[in-house]
Amino acid sequence: MTSPCTSAIVYGSRAALGGLGHSAAVAITAICESRPNVCVLGPGASVPWSLPGGVPNANWIDSPPNKWSWLSRYTWYRWRNGDLTFLRDRSLARWAQGELQGLRPQSCYLFTQVALEVLRWARAEGILTALENPNGHIRNFREICERESQRWFGKRFLGHPSPGMVDRVEEEYHLADRIRVYADWGKKSMTRYGVPGGKISATHQSIDLERFRPAPAKAAQAGPLRICYAGSMDLRKGFVYLLRAMRLVGAKHFQLRIAGATGDRDSAQLFAREKAGLQVECEPGDTLKIYQESELFVLPTLEDGLGYVTLESMACGLPAIVTDQAGSAECVQPGSNGWVVPAAEVEPLAEALEEALLRRQDLRGMGQQARVDIENYAAPFRLRELSAWFCSPSTVEACS
Repeated sequence: MTSPCTSAIVYGSRAALGGLGHSAAVAITAICESRPNVCVLGPGASVPWSLPGGVPNANWIDSPPNKWSWLSRYTWYRWRNGDLTFLRDRSLARWAQGELQGLRPQSCYLFTQVALEVLRWARAEGILTALENPNGHIRNFREICERESQRWFGKRFLGHPSPGMVDRVEEEYHLADRIRVYADWGKKSMTRYGVPGGKISATHQSIDLERFRPAPAKAAQAGPLRICYAGSMDLRKGFVYLLRAMRLVGAKHFQLRIAGATGDRDSAQLFAREKAGLQVECEPGDTLKIYQESELFVLPTLEDGLGYVTLESMACGLPAIVTDQAGSAECVQPGSNGWVVPAAEVEPLAEALEEALLRRQDLRGMGQQARVDIENYAAPFRLRELSAWFCSPSTVEACS
């Protein structure tokens, strides 16, 4: 009997929405362009699609409607986001495993957190599996969140990832035939915690280089230096270090625009306290306008498998300051198109901001170089590399 789908993709965040959604969109686009009869199982897609060409021709199978939002509003789960995320992802994975039993794909491309039940079934059935891990090792993720929660809030971390999620994802690492990360940083993080390096490949991501491009005309370099940040405002992203670095150099020198929102009450209170006296605007929504109106991008993350926002901002002609704990640090050539600083440290970040101030007249040229570098790093041919890695068992290390 012929399988009703040659390959299946299981993902947990709405495709094309946010960083994880863009990761899903990249995988769906790459695999659907090269494989017939691909079944795509997850929480649907957002419009507009985040890559040129629109939503690919796929057999979409949407997961059941979200039944978890009421728990976050009316039960004790509102204070235990990590446990709620665990329940939601496990539920989606169980649903997907039930669907795939009837579809009988020849191979499965899965995202961490929503993969375990499918991986167990696929291992028993002899079906090839590939696992995409958007971050570093899940245990490193957890340890950083625990450390920062104690440092800034003085209490135990109850967010994502929970201890149960750490155990879950570590079993996913073990069961997957192959694991994809986005940069060498992710591979090093995985192997440092014991995942065999031979099953891990680092393949670059792709972004929409037509959409993310420099503005036709740049605003004058006058007044405070216009810097920007995009992403969630949680402890893992290191926003507090950026705010303190700005204050250390001098609040009058910078205007910070943020495209993002705080994800929990403690982070929101910390943000409100730390931004006092600084020129900060928080504007959840489309990042493109903010990139194009800024002079410098900063990603102070403490742990990030890539950081799409770095690629997007550099594609828009911005030099970038990133930490050494972001996969996208490999895109940054210090002094040429940006700066790389140690994570979780205020002083080195302040020094980079101060140097950017002193070299303000050079920032446009650095941004032009950033655009050139990203045109190669995140070009459309990266989709073909991903497809080749997934579709050919002999290419496990081809893109490492």
